[in-house]
Amino acid sequence: MIHFKNVSKRYGDRLAVDRLELEIQAGEVFGFLGPNGAGKTSTLKMLVGLTPISEGQITVAGNCTTEQSLKVRQILGYIPDRPFLYDLLTAEEFLEFVGKLYGMGGGDLRKRSGEMLELFRLDDRGSELVKSFSHGMKQRLVMAGAFLHRPKVLVVDEPMVGLDPQGSRLVKEIFKSAAHDQGMAVFLSTHSLETAEEVCDRVGILLEGKLVATGAVNELRDQVSGDESLESIFLRITGGRTEEADVRLALDLL
Repeated sequence: MIHFKNVSKRYGDRLAVDRLELEIQAGEVFGFLGPNGAGKTSTLKMLVGLTPISEGQITVAGNCTTEQSLKVRQILGYIPDRPFLYDLLTAEEFLEFVGKLYGMGGGDLRKRSGEMLELFRLDDRGSELVKSFSHGMKQRLVMAGAFLHRPKVLVVDEPMVGLDPQGSRLVKEIFKSAAHDQGMAVFLSTHSLETAEEVCDRVGILLEGKLVATGAVNELRDQVSGDESLESIFLRITGGRTEEADVRLALDLL
């Protein structure tokens, strides 16, 4: 469904993404992990067309993101890490605006908007202005907008920021259902290793722009020869220190 072919991204002399080769299938949740500055957000922005590709090619359902960008956008939903909303619109007006951008209208748009507000537990707030919403409610409204046009691919950057435990649980279940029950390809970038371990069928670990490991969590455990949590696997693969080691280092510096 999503295929990165030798994809690189440069910002001047800095190579943010280095010859990425990756394929994400329909019906799976793929988690993209890596330390800050690893190139995760740059990868997602190239996929959705927000930043140009320096080298290589990305295809979505066989459509090239640069040569067939309109077709790609019609089948893709995007949830950024810092979503933008119009505070003086109601939730219903916001979804109507999003739906019309995708060519939706009439009874289908109204029906689908109601379904998405209900799915994301906002159906009792549809007529209220967005400016009155909490951060978590705004996040769920953006997600409702991303699902509105029935995308085949969902791209998500840090989805759990600002969500309370109940909202986080709801969103995780929606992502898994979208992939496993509806055949959607969900590409999820997150710093939350707990979220990745709980939701993702496979994960990939990006380090300094390079994909250094990919597979199911059990497969990654085999690579590092241990029965470990995803956090431990991540730290070993990326060369990161554990919290305990950081504490010991801080004490040594006192």
